[in-house]
Amino acid sequence: MIINAILKINPNASVTVRGDDINTCTFEWHNGTTPISKADIEAQFTAVEFDTAMEDLRSKRNKLLADTDHLALSDQTLSDDMRTYRQDLRDITNGLTTIEDVNAVVFPTKP
Repeated sequence: MIINAILKINPNASVTVRGDDINTCTFEWHNGTTPISKADIEAQFTAVEFDTAMEDLRSKRNKLLADTDHLALSDQTLSDDMRTYRQDLRDITNGLTTIEDVNAVVFPTKP
């Protein structure tokens, strides 16, 4: 999480982090990368956690869509229920702004 937080601040950062606790880890900054304070790194943790939660949600959603892709081929006719289900899956990430929002997502029931 520490590296991801650093990369949110500076996507081009070159750094080695030793340890996984922000309070005790050490940093070795490379290639002229301007050091970033531990406080600034820690301030990005919530954003990194949200990004990770969204990645997990999208992965689950994409699998559910893939499981029904064969029904959406041009030689198939989707039922209205299946069309709605697939659209609900595609829309499932809309409006999510917090980890709590992501954790509260309820996937639609496959018809």
